[in-house]
Amino acid sequence: MSQEQPFADQVVIVTGASRGVGRALAIRLGELGASVACVARATNEARFKLPGTVDETAASVDEAGGHGLAVPCDLSRPDQIEAMVETVVSHFGRIDALVNNAAVSFDGDMDIELKRYELTFAINTTAPLLTTRLCRPYLAEAKGRIINVSSAAGLAFFSPMMAYGMSKAALEHLTVSSAAILAEDGIAVNCFRIDTAVASEGFVMNAPGADHSTWADTSVAAEGMVWMLQQPHSCTGRLESMVGMAQREGIMAEIADRDSSNAPLANRWSIDHGRGLA
Repeated sequence: MSQEQPFADQVVIVTGASRGVGRALAIRLGELGASVACVARATNEARFKLPGTVDETAASVDEAGGHGLAVPCDLSRPDQIEAMVETVVSHFGRIDALVNNAAVSFDGDMDIELKRYELTFAINTTAPLLTTRLCRPYLAEAKGRIINVSSAAGLAFFSPMMAYGMSKAALEHLTVSSAAILAEDGIAVNCFRIDTAVASEGFVMNAPGADHSTWADTSVAAEGMVWMLQQPHSCTGRLESMVGMAQREGIMAEIADRDSSNAPLANRWSIDHGRGLA
């Protein structure tokens, strides 16, 4: 394994890989030699309002020097999650890392439609649980790693994103719980909390009046997640702030001088639960 391609022998599943942070991470992993299963609903044959498909991302992974596999999957459907994992194992023969990045958000706080509330949790929380469960035997064999991608919305109220924030808070609890449970298998589980504005297509579309010039590129978040995937297995059960990690580790230089307004909440949560960084 060379310094230039530290992921040359690894297979990584990245959900929500058709665009945004997931796409940026998949391509960066490809540059580092990884085989990447690019998972999302959008395909070249079934496109959505926002640009990007799993086919395009997989092709970009190949162009970057890795091996991309497009795996269409509706993460709100357990049968499709099971089929996705089977497809990855059948194609690559192993799984070394899982990045639960896919998420949806709908406007609405107390008045959110129940079907949208349920879909938010199905994709943002239930899908990571099911994918973790299905990948467990393969990750145990590889002594693998899991990253759950969270948001500052999981720590504080941002209207009209109550259900989204609730789902991310639950995802952070899933992180610390599964880290404790999967430690016996040698699987490290951590949370990467995006707590600064990142210019993903969805975020930009949802905030058309904002000054996007100050927002971090999606490649910055990808850099942080790649760093996390390279840490020792003793680094597990952590709820990492993107901004805090940039300042502490000297990575993601573009955001290192920013202030996360949620840092005090993040620190208190971690201390109280004996996990993460105080």
